[in-house]
This record gives sequence, C-alpha cells and structure tokens, in this order.
Amino acid sequence: MMYTAGIDVGSTYTKAVILSEDNQIVGKAMDNTGFKLTEVSEKVLHTALVEAGLSQKDVNYIVATGFGRHQARISDVQVTDLTASARGANFFFPNTKTILDVGGQTMKASRLGDRAKVKSFRLNDKCAAGTGAFLEKTARYMGYSTEEIGPLVAISKEAVPISGVCAVFAESEVINHLSEGMSPSDIMYGAIVSLVGRSVQLMKRVRMEPEFTLIGGILRFETMADVVRDTLQTEVNVPEGEMVQYTSALGAAILGHQRLRKLRESGASVEHVAIAA
Repeated sequence: MMYTAGIDVGSTYTKAVILSEDNQIVGKAMDNTGFKLTEVSEKVLHTALVEAGLSQKDVNYIVATGFGRHQARISDVQVTDLTASARGANFFFPNTKTILDVGGQTMKASRLGDRAKVKSFRLNDKCAAGTGAFLEKTARYMGYSTEEIGPLVAISKEAVPISGVCAVFAESEVINHLSEGMSPSDIMYGAIVSLVGRSVQLMKRVRMEPEFTLIGGILRFETMADVVRDTLQTEVNVPEGEMVQYTSALGAAILGHQRLRKLRESGASVEHVAIAA
C-alpha cells in the first residue's frame, strides 16, 4: 500500500493528512503554527503518522502547501495553497466551480476549470477586516474566546451593521456599539455579515459560478456558511466537521499520489521516495 502525506503550513494552524492510495484518510493532525515552521511541520506529520499506525518510512511522498510550505523541509515538493485547495475541494465535491477559503490571516476566492485546474483567483491578505482574524479580534474585544464565537452567534436575534472597510475602523464601530448597549451576540453576528460581504465581493471578481465550496478555519462556524447561502441565494458546499480545515492538506496528499502515479508510469522506483529525497 502506498501512502502520501500533505502538510498545510497555514498562517494560524498547520495541518497534516496521511492518505492511502485508495483515497482513505488514515491519519491527520493539527497544531498552532507559531514561528518555528520547520519544527511544527515535523510535529504534525509525526502525530498524524501515530494516528495512522505508520512510520515516516511508510510514506512514499510528502507534499507541502500553505504560506510556510518552503519551511517544511521534510517535503519532497511544494505546491500553492490554491492548487491544493482545488484538489481537496474537488475530492469532497467533484462539481465545485468556485472556492472561498477564509483563514485566520488570508481570504482567497478561486474559480476552477476542467480537472480542478485554477482558472482565476483573488486574494485579500492586506487587511484583517477581510480575514478570520477580524472575527477573532472582535470576540476578544468583547471578552470572548475564538471557541465561543459559534455559541455566541447562535443566540443572536439581529445583526448589528459594521461598515468599516478597515480593521481599525471596524473595531471602533464595535466599541461604539458596545457603549450603546448592543448585544455582544448581535455585534458578533454583524461582524460575520461584514466578512461575508467582503467574501462575496472577492468571489464576484473571479466571476463565480456554482457549485460553491467553502473551506478554511472560519468556516467551522456554521453561521458563516449560512450567511453566505443567504447572500448568494443558493446552496453551498462545506466539508463536514473539522475536514473544512484539512481540505488543503488533503489536496496536497492527493497531488502526492498523482506524482507517484507519474513516476510509476515512467518506470521510476516509488519505494520510499520521501526518505530518499
């Protein structure tokens, strides 16, 4: 049995997925990225291998993706997160045409063509108001943790408008709303609506078309996907549970198997490629 590993070194979290050649996820792991990117890459890979009951010598190919992919020195090759996300989204939802990826520090929209190839993309990584960090900062400003965002929004009755196009100005709005006695849950809901507005604008710039697939750490909050559905007036795909955060790592592992197949077709040895690299 051939195994590959995909490592997604994201700005907030680093994820690893171990994938068998029959497309079974046999192990996965996630940890805070921090600033020691090489070490955290090795750590999540080791944890995923332990879950899979494998050792590193059992892995034939390792593909790294994410902003810190070049620091994952245990990898055989690096690919962009746009490419990896496209493969991962296509694995879960084969008819995906538009992907929205909302992470802690970046937001990306991409449109796919044939065979899950990226045709166009747009990034918003210049301002925190257009990323998941905005939601986390809003929660902390009101005395809540990131884990409490979901339950907090669930009790909201009405979104409080937040119109600031800059994180600094948006935070000023949050302060004003709190001083006026607005409910923290309604302010949090307003922050999500604001983020979705920026997300949809990014999707329009890639000439979005259905099916839509949403991925990234912020999509673990169900309200985010609900607001996108309401805004687009159509259904959207979201990988189940925590897999919404592992989509890019999975896509990297899928690309590893594609690479192994090409090596096999060329007559090259694929035994323990990762160890020999």
